[in-house]
Amino acid sequence: MFMRIGSPEFGPVLFMALRTLIASLFLMPLVLLYKQHKGLAGYKRKIFIVGLLNTAIPFVLFGYATLTLSAGVTSILNATTPMFGAIVAYIWLKDKLSPSAVLGLFIGFIGVYLLMFNKIGDGQSSSLLPPLAVMLATLCYGISANYTKRYLTAIKPLALAAGSQVSATLVLLPVSLFYMPEAMPSFSAFNALFMLGILCTGVAYVLFFRLIAHLGPAKAISVTYLIPAFGILWGAIFLQEVISLWTLIGCGLILTGVGLTTGFIGKKVKAVPANAN
Repeated sequence: MFMRIGSPEFGPVLFMALRTLIASLFLMPLVLLYKQHKGLAGYKRKIFIVGLLNTAIPFVLFGYATLTLSAGVTSILNATTPMFGAIVAYIWLKDKLSPSAVLGLFIGFIGVYLLMFNKIGDGQSSSLLPPLAVMLATLCYGISANYTKRYLTAIKPLALAAGSQVSATLVLLPVSLFYMPEAMPSFSAFNALFMLGILCTGVAYVLFFRLIAHLGPAKAISVTYLIPAFGILWGAIFLQEVISLWTLIGCGLILTGVGLTTGFIGKKVKAVPANAN
């Protein structure tokens, strides 16, 4: 939603460069406060790669897509991340997928398809380039999540989040100087920028890398199945986007897919001993 508000006024490259800069300024003092900066030594090259794959490249692609796609459609396409993550993990890390997890991915993908089919049918996507840009971004997310699990689990989530944002800023900020807006962005665009930089990037990435370290990349990125539900909800409330019956059906399938993929649905409940207090 914030990308949909700010990206058209700032331009996707400058908007995302400022987003990563704000996230860096938010995270680095925390890294120094908790004395986690020493843990980054010896991992600069790998953190730079994560900064490219998990931040710089997908951020700009999402910023470009939101110039024409609605917040709901962009959120829907973002839900393909677990599919790419699972495929990359299966091919590269030889991770196993349980039958219920495979079923969950399949059901979730059907939900995404129904939502996407409905939105495209309504004429909200004028070309294939913006949707393909989001798909490429989610592929980057899938690769990055597995790369992080393979090489960077020894780094604290806070330090890793800060390092990736600083790396992305070093790449995007010089390039953004060639894409300055012709007019001063509005107050709402600046507000969206700060909310996106602090809450949706700084705080969110600490949680994201913590999930990768504790649950693995496949389960960590499976939460992106939830993004369409919230993206469509916020789009309807704040951007007056329409919620159809197909939207509700698709979101229901996606939530079911999340439960199966993460193991929440079908989890065995341990019996409580009779003498337990």
